[in-house]
Amino acid sequence: MSAKPENESKDAPDLGRAGQERLEATIAPPQLGSDFIVDPTVSKSFPIPGTEIVAAFNYGMSLWGRTAKLLCRLPTGERVNYFLKVTALGEVGKAMTEGEFESLKEMHATSPIFVPKPFAWGRYSKSEPETHFLLAEFRNVGEQPPDPIKFTARLAELHRISRSPTGKFGFHTTTCHAFLTQITDCWEESWSRLFQRQLLHMVTLDQERNGMWEEFKAVCDLTLEKVVPRLLEPLQSEGRSIKPCLIHGDVWDENTATDMDTGEPFVFDAGSMYAHNEYEIGNWRAPRHRLSNKSYIRNYKRNFSVSEPEEEWDARNLLYSLRYDLATFIHYPGSNLRQRYGIEGFGAKHLS
Repeated sequence: MSAKPENESKDAPDLGRAGQERLEATIAPPQLGSDFIVDPTVSKSFPIPGTEIVAAFNYGMSLWGRTAKLLCRLPTGERVNYFLKVTALGEVGKAMTEGEFESLKEMHATSPIFVPKPFAWGRYSKSEPETHFLLAEFRNVGEQPPDPIKFTARLAELHRISRSPTGKFGFHTTTCHAFLTQITDCWEESWSRLFQRQLLHMVTLDQERNGMWEEFKAVCDLTLEKVVPRLLEPLQSEGRSIKPCLIHGDVWDENTATDMDTGEPFVFDAGSMYAHNEYEIGNWRAPRHRLSNKSYIRNYKRNFSVSEPEEEWDARNLLYSLRYDLATFIHYPGSNLRQRYGIEGFGAKHLS
């Protein structure tokens, strides 16, 4: 076993792969909480001028901000609800909020049943620290994650019917995975090249956050230089091709739900780009998720055929999972995640 990095705490809890000690049997649905104070800027951002806020309550939770349900009255007297997300993280929060708005906007235009409609984003008028908000369609959160058959059908449909505006991989702006920026504000003909840039970015952020670990860096360097081109270049060579698909970018249990009013699955809290569709489900490999249940991957494959070379699907899935695992290491510094799943989880299995 490799030596533990010096800055990794010996007292850090033995966390599961989501930074939590165990998965509860079910995810409790979000509840209405105390009154929520709404900044005047939000009131000016409703899609229908003259909309009044009747009441506002804390609703559910966000790891990096606060969320609310706004009960509103239109000028016609009709009642309508809105979802509000507020992030007080300065420039980081701005990137998160704008990226999520643009992601939801693109996804909703492609699959309105599967994605709530975003209406506006902006900055609070009076706030210290700098605070940003996202205003969107409200949907009642039910079962999380949704039924695997319905959910994977909708996700595969989003991937299948989406069309990159340039025919390339990338996105028109920077999006985020939680508070981490992604390399998305670019367009690449080569998926291998974009993923390599994305992975290098996460490796760099991990080193900045968790410190240098020579053995792990060696594995990452080999992965970037050898494994990425070996596994991803064949997707676009010898007559093969893959379509740039619009992806959510962070599909895990609590970014998915069943709409209690319609029974339809939906997703939220996105950090999108146009990517290889299989990259989306790399996040499901880790046992930290309920979506890791094999029924989700099995049903997804029934709706979207595996890319050629088909026999390398599992190796690609392992490679894609590394990108999500790196983000988890960064989100939970000081835990044992990096040691348990860094070299053992990828390098020993694929680079030995």
